[in-house]
Amino acid sequence: MDKKEARQINTNALAYLGDAVYEVAIREYIMETGQHNADRLHQIAVRYVRAEGQAEAIKKIIGELTEEEQSLVRRARNRKITSMPRNVAPITYKWATAFEAFVGYLHLTEQKERMEWFIERAISIINYGE
Repeated sequence: MDKKEARQINTNALAYLGDAVYEVAIREYIMETGQHNADRLHQIAVRYVRAEGQAEAIKKIIGELTEEEQSLVRRARNRKITSMPRNVAPITYKWATAFEAFVGYLHLTEQKERMEWFIERAISIINYGE
């Protein structure tokens, strides 16, 4: 799909896809560490897929994105939310949704290298606060 088409998609739909793509990337990352116990794998993954981690990462990375990418992130962050988890602050949830929408956008536009860079950068921030 080209970028113009992808930008026309509802950011909640992009986030829906991005959530799944990011989850798979995190599971692969954790498996590569040599951990194979399913319960432990889930415990480790939670740190990366929680809204707080995603929000922290996107806030630190946004300055490294192109203007076009920043625009998509802002649009996703500012979109009205119809349902929200109980244990997450609304602004944190909005940032996390923007994170996932950006991953979905990169996936749909087949920007594999850019998506890998973004996810690796997010993992680094979540791990070390960089």
